[in-house]
Amino acid sequence: MSRQELPVVLDASSCCPPLTDQALTDDAAASLARGFKALGDPVRLRLLSLIASQAGGEVCVCDLTDAFTLTGPTISHHLKVLREAGLIDCERRSTWVYYWIVPARLAALSQLLDVPIAATGVTR
Repeated sequence: MSRQELPVVLDASSCCPPLTDQALTDDAAASLARGFKALGDPVRLRLLSLIASQAGGEVCVCDLTDAFTLTGPTISHHLKVLREAGLIDCERRSTWVYYWIVPARLAALSQLLDVPIAATGVTR
């Protein structure tokens, strides 16, 4: 799927309400867990940060590999995990692959954890 074909989601609340609103279904929990699991690795978290912080919203894989002391295949593996979790997408352009974040997927993870302090009963 090319970048132009990605749907724009303006309201992430339609996907995943905060934990205090309702319990997750089995399918929703499994889907969201893949995203959180992918972010549980420091290299993948840093890759996501590098991609998200690029001017223009996308980055060439050549710029990502230069930011690490890891081998190209190792970086490719981590990018594949992020792609399979739906957190990033990519497009091949000639020799290089360009990556960008999937805002709707990140919004779903964020929305799930958006729990007001008052709702937790914690007063500290």
